[in-house]
Amino acid sequence: MPKQTILLAIKQLRRPVFTTRELAALTGSSLSTTTQALNSLQEKGLIFKVTRGIWAEVENERLSPYAAIPFLFPRHRAYVSFISALHLHGIIEQIPQVITLASTSHTRTIRTKMGTFSVHQIAPSLFNGFDWYTGGGNFLIAEPEKALVDSLYLSARKKKHFTHFPELEFTDSFSFEKAREWIGRIPDARIRAYVQKKLDRLLS
Repeated sequence: MPKQTILLAIKQLRRPVFTTRELAALTGSSLSTTTQALNSLQEKGLIFKVTRGIWAEVENERLSPYAAIPFLFPRHRAYVSFISALHLHGIIEQIPQVITLASTSHTRTIRTKMGTFSVHQIAPSLFNGFDWYTGGGNFLIAEPEKALVDSLYLSARKKKHFTHFPELEFTDSFSFEKAREWIGRIPDARIRAYVQKKLDRLLS
């Protein structure tokens, strides 16, 4: 298959991250043939393999680790939360080395050429309070209040996580009342009380 056919298909997608499967469908080629063409483009430095079946365009101005998130979880939704979301919302200045996500699927770490993603399982009743990121990039992110409560919730369930925060600088729009409402939705009474106590300490 001519490599320009693959390149044209990549441009038609109008995004920095794509999969072998969708390019095969666009070009009408087999997965093996498409993979060979993608490997050839990688050798020329035009694209690179993020992880199995997922690729990214090297010089795409919209390329960021967050762009890979929808492709890493094709069967389960996940949203950026915890420290990563607090950073993107301007509450934590320090740039996290690992992108933290919340999901109802099992906890795990995914290492890729675009970065490391740490997925933490939360209760289905708490899988809410997120929306599409407005700062660029096609990924879901927790509201600032929910990101903070997610962090405190995880520290209650797994003591080694988020026991100490970097310096927090709450914006004027941050609602502690909304954070308390999210705490009220935590199903386990013991964890709910722990999270409320942690929030009270942050306020003091």
